Amino acid sequence: MINKFITKPDNYSFNPSFLIRNSHIQSILASSRLRIPRDNSLLENSVEIICTTSSGSKLLSFFSRQVNSRGLIIIIHGWEGSSSSAYVLAAGNFFYNLGFSICRLNLRDHGDSHHLNEGLFHGALLEETFEAVNQLARMESELPTYIIGFSMGANFALRIAGMNSQKQITNLKQVFAISPPLDPYKTTLAIDNGLFFYRKYFLKKWKRSLIKKQNIFPQKYNFRKMLNAKTCMELTESIMPYFPEFPSYRDYFNLYTLKEDFFKKLNMPVIIIISEDDPVIPAEDFDKLLENDFLQISRQKYGGHCGFLDLLPFSCWHQEHIAKMII
Repeated sequence: MINKFITKPDNYSFNPSFLIRNSHIQSILASSRLRIPRDNSLLENSVEIICTTSSGSKLLSFFSRQVNSRGLIIIIHGWEGSSSSAYVLAAGNFFYNLGFSICRLNLRDHGDSHHLNEGLFHGALLEETFEAVNQLARMESELPTYIIGFSMGANFALRIAGMNSQKQITNLKQVFAISPPLDPYKTTLAIDNGLFFYRKYFLKKWKRSLIKKQNIFPQKYNFRKMLNAKTCMELTESIMPYFPEFPSYRDYFNLYTLKEDFFKKLNMPVIIIISEDDPVIPAEDFDKLLENDFLQISRQKYGGHCGFLDLLPFSCWHQEHIAKMII
């Protein structure tokens, strides 16, 4: 039986304190280590699992099981984040304490996984991510499985939901996408043309990742010249020769650009949570996106990029919002 939505999430229900309402403060706090609890039962009960796909690629994950679990939540981080990113650990610990088993999945070349695959990461690597999620879901096959994706991880989560209409993931019940880029080309431009620290932040992390990959596979990679790139778009163009399957960087971006027709083919419940003040995801990308039987869009006035945080007490609205829907 196909599950459809019964109730809709309340729109514009996130109204944070004016002290942290600014979109840049929200975005910065989303990745702040201050969000990680000192007493983190999630990490204390975490086991490393490497998923090997049919193509031979390997993805690193960390599994925290619960006795008498409510269900399994698989969390996918954003671009140049990891299973150890603050927003991943914060969400994981929150839902673990509510009785869910948690798996924090690393995309290729994220976290300490650069050595597992000779090939480079790119945003169109959907098949291996889908297979890894399916393997992890099978480990708790008697439990309902949910996916929570952040930023680029949210884009992956949406595409996994789309692929689920062709081949189903074991007991996957619902997908939640927090601040997903629908058009990665526009998002890259927004990073480059916005406040300088977004560009600096992502470039620094991307270059550090490439250096790590080059040091592990020096016979295959030499990124020396392209590491002088001043923008994310410049570095994207420079790295294209390592992906001969893509005629151009625009063809590459198009492979994981999500348009309205994509969402019409969903066959399982998907909820997108997006803020109108997101500094790196253009709000207009969602203006023409219509809800349907399987898609709901929670458009919030505030929240920045993957933030949705409030003070007194310090809380995360999207975590509490999701919890209300799955408990």
